[in-house]
Amino acid sequence: MTKKASCRVYLVDFTCYKPPISQMCSKEFVKKLRQFGFYSEETLDYMTKVLEGCGLGDSTYFPEIFSQQTYNPSINHARREVEKTIFGSVDMLLAKTGVRCEDIGILIVNCTIHNSVSSLCSMIVNRYKLRENIITYNLVGMGCSAGLRAIGLAQQLLQVHLNSYALIVSTEGITDNLYRGKDRSKLLQNCVFRVGGAAILLSNHPSDIKKCKYELVHAIHTNTSRLDRSYKCVCREEDEAGMVGININKDLITAAIDTIKPNVTILSYLILPLKEKLKYLLNYIKINIKIIPSMSIKPYIPNYNGVIDHFLPHVGGKPVLDELQRTLGFSDTVMEASRMTLYRYGNTSSSSIWYELAYVEAKGRVKKGNQVWQMAFGSGFKCSSLIWRAMKTVNYLDHHNPWMNEIGEYPVVLKDCEPIPDDINPFK
Repeated sequence: MTKKASCRVYLVDFTCYKPPISQMCSKEFVKKLRQFGFYSEETLDYMTKVLEGCGLGDSTYFPEIFSQQTYNPSINHARREVEKTIFGSVDMLLAKTGVRCEDIGILIVNCTIHNSVSSLCSMIVNRYKLRENIITYNLVGMGCSAGLRAIGLAQQLLQVHLNSYALIVSTEGITDNLYRGKDRSKLLQNCVFRVGGAAILLSNHPSDIKKCKYELVHAIHTNTSRLDRSYKCVCREEDEAGMVGININKDLITAAIDTIKPNVTILSYLILPLKEKLKYLLNYIKINIKIIPSMSIKPYIPNYNGVIDHFLPHVGGKPVLDELQRTLGFSDTVMEASRMTLYRYGNTSSSSIWYELAYVEAKGRVKKGNQVWQMAFGSGFKCSSLIWRAMKTVNYLDHHNPWMNEIGEYPVVLKDCEPIPDDINPFK
């Protein structure tokens, strides 16, 4: 459990990058992969079936190189993707907030796979001519939970560096990370990950209380890397033919639940009313003591509706969201933002939770005093939860919001996805 911060931390604003329409791809992108010539028909058929069960729609975004006739990525191609994503997000954020570059004292960038030299932090400092004594951190290899980990790190730094602004940039680079082999446990990355990124501005200036959107109330982080099952369920490695890919094996769901449970337990202790805590405790005692051994007692799922207004979990894929909804007992309405984000933008790694928050803002649903629960989980295995309190009713008329010109079209009625057959399901 994290110690409660003594200095109040505010989220001034955030932005999400929306790629140009020229990078939009449909679920039929598998036909494009056939053109590249790397895959057998059996492998292409497998990816098609997995994609059908993952919950993505026909308007997600791929890097520019996927529109070319051949796939032969260079360092320049990969750098161009992250530059467009990062600079696009940060440019919008600076325009929205009016914060001067020289006033930013902390910069944290997270990008799991793409790791450039010099660092992405240095790239941003150079582009925006940030001050010489800026504190910078470049987080790599931390998976989809890294964005919220970065917020937690910024929170700690803002306890020490008073009257500061912290800029957090969350993105991923997939240009040079297409898996070209035939190992099925590594093909999932081709099916769900898409282009995206977000920029977030935090502040501990007391004067910002009137202009900020949210105040950070709780930040909870759990890590089960000590367990081999958790540590090995997501791993970047070579296959037998020397092709590099991200191995996502059948232990993912179990590892995720094992890591999410202690995270939720700590958070529940902090946010639930006494009545719900007592119900949970009595249920726990009944299950573990078993006064009547033959009696079957179901675990009690606390009612979060009274304390949480918006639940925004990482959009890892439809099977992951389904299991999370079942475990925590949230309604379809509460899960709308995550499912629509997965459908519209796909899994954009650590930035996906910000597209979800942008969705509920564009819908005009964030009212003053609302509590927002962001949850992200990823390789390691790690889970992070943040609780934000809305400091004002958020204006939904924001032309920087990536949903703004199309929010009236959502939610869409999702067709029942063809479940991934058990014999090829990477989660089983």
